[in-house]
Amino acid sequence: MTRELPEVWGGAECTVNRVGNRAYDQLRLTGHEARLDDLDRFADLGLKALRVALLWERIEPRPGEFDWTWADAMMGRLRDLGIRPIVGLVHHGSGPFWTDLTKPSFVQGLADHAVRVARRYPWVTDWTPVNEPLTTARFSCLYGHWYPHQTCDADFWNALLIQIEATAEAMAAVRRITPHARLIQTEDFGHTRSTEPCAAQADFENRRRLMTWDLLCGRVRPDHELWGHLRTLGLTPRIQALIDRPCPPDVLGLNYYVTSDRFLDHRLDHHAPHLHGGNGRLRYADTEAVRACPDWTPGWARYIAQLHARYGLPIAVTECHLGCDVDQQISWLEQCWSAALEAQASGAQVEAVTVWALVGSVGWDRLLTQDGGRYEAGVFDGARPGAPATALAATVRRMAMGEGPGSHRTPGWWEHADRLLISPDIPPAPERLVA
Repeated sequence: MTRELPEVWGGAECTVNRVGNRAYDQLRLTGHEARLDDLDRFADLGLKALRVALLWERIEPRPGEFDWTWADAMMGRLRDLGIRPIVGLVHHGSGPFWTDLTKPSFVQGLADHAVRVARRYPWVTDWTPVNEPLTTARFSCLYGHWYPHQTCDADFWNALLIQIEATAEAMAAVRRITPHARLIQTEDFGHTRSTEPCAAQADFENRRRLMTWDLLCGRVRPDHELWGHLRTLGLTPRIQALIDRPCPPDVLGLNYYVTSDRFLDHRLDHHAPHLHGGNGRLRYADTEAVRACPDWTPGWARYIAQLHARYGLPIAVTECHLGCDVDQQISWLEQCWSAALEAQASGAQVEAVTVWALVGSVGWDRLLTQDGGRYEAGVFDGARPGAPATALAATVRRMAMGEGPGSHRTPGWWEHADRLLISPDIPPAPERLVA
């Protein structure tokens, strides 16, 4: 039986995150909010679906006051163009200012917002209520970068569970209106390697990275590797509720970047001070595996295979993007597309590859924590009048037409030996694949 090729989806970087009392809104910073004709540009690429941000904090800026102006225009034009929306409700945010990721009010509030969106656009079938819950919990409640700026393991797990509970409640509410609605659950899937003294921490992080999907699927039971850790935090009653009423994704959304894979190194003198950290028992540096491990290779193919083996669910690459010059962006996307085709040929159900940050992004070089960050172009250059297409657009159109990757790909910087920034005199622990 001949398999259909994966679809090509797209998305405009749409994070709205808080830092203190400031909000950083990518739709405004990239100019996408003011350019409805961006959607016509997207349609010209041949995209089948678009990740669309109908974010709670944008639509309900004050309690009980709703602004649907931008959402109505966006959704109406998408429908006219025949592009299927994948609706997101929170994207690295904490919701409106009267709640946050640590408060139970986030759960019911997001479910209420989901109901309003589903009633207004009952033809929407694909949903991502919360983008990357685990990553957002790490940045907000473990590393302290984003609001509510916590740096505690217990707060991290609470924030993750709040988002998972909110996702389950939102999908239950949506399905009362649209019974066949699908949950497309995204998460970053970077793998952690280490020197041998840090191996236990690396193993913990590799098990933790699965928790968004494990919790939604009701897989976190007494025999789960992290059950004991969560029991010590007093979280098992809440996890039992997820076991009793699981909300498994219809599609697993794999987000992966060249910097997603990490390397933990006990040799602090090999690394700049801003990379130093620890777990309370051991001090170590946390840096990019691509810069530290000579045998590092992109993880697209093996991570799709791992997710397929663990969950047996359809998979979509829901973010493929590289902040670099356009030739490098083409190489990264073509490697992703090739891996998706190979995984599908090997038996995985790969639904789509999503070209992310279509009109670029602003400030990710500062992790969206400060004003004045760098603008990075995507398939279109939102910093220039009319957001003209870059050379990446031709690659996207070729993929959408079902053609293979180009035959004259420029080698990526991640494939050159001079990418390494530290001495490999102590070899890293081998890559451990967590079943």
